[in-house]
Amino acid sequence: MTLGPKFSQALVFAVVMLSWLAFALVILLHRKPSAGPEQQREHTSMIGLALQGLAYGIVWAIHRPFFSPIAATSKPAEIALAVFTAALAIGSVWFFSAAVRALGKQWSIAARLVEGHKLVTKGPYRIVRNPIYTGMLGMLLATGLAVSHWIGLLAGIVVFAIGTWIRVRSEEKLLHGAFGAEFEEYARHVPAVVPYFF
Repeated sequence: MTLGPKFSQALVFAVVMLSWLAFALVILLHRKPSAGPEQQREHTSMIGLALQGLAYGIVWAIHRPFFSPIAATSKPAEIALAVFTAALAIGSVWFFSAAVRALGKQWSIAARLVEGHKLVTKGPYRIVRNPIYTGMLGMLLATGLAVSHWIGLLAGIVVFAIGTWIRVRSEEKLLHGAFGAEFEEYARHVPAVVPYFF
């Protein structure tokens, strides 16, 4: 007995939804009080956060019929894409979680510096400077591959990229001001969000 394409698409959908649940749990369970009084905040990053949220909304809103493939492909290609999508969702949650753990009490949704703030360069921060956004991008792609029409996925990627660019610039402005040459040296060797690309 062979399993049909609807089953593989339903399975991928379930994995992505469970990954979103795990993503939310990481946020809720790793919320810790700040390491000290807030010294500086970059409010522009909230615009970027709003655009990132809008990107997720676009991916969900411009969707294809549920449990259907994003494009007509051969059976092996469909299976490969299903495996890739599930692995991307799971890997993205793991990467996001590792980044939150590495930041510890310094982690915050808004761009800010707290008293005694340290430049974190361990764990996933050795791979990219903003691994939380890398994990978020992975979840956007996995969600889009699982439910979105290709137009919705493409539009979501563009909006997410703009929002992420705003957030990276805002947050790294704070880090550059606080750590100067140390941050510049780190930024020279470690990409911002996507290895070998940005």
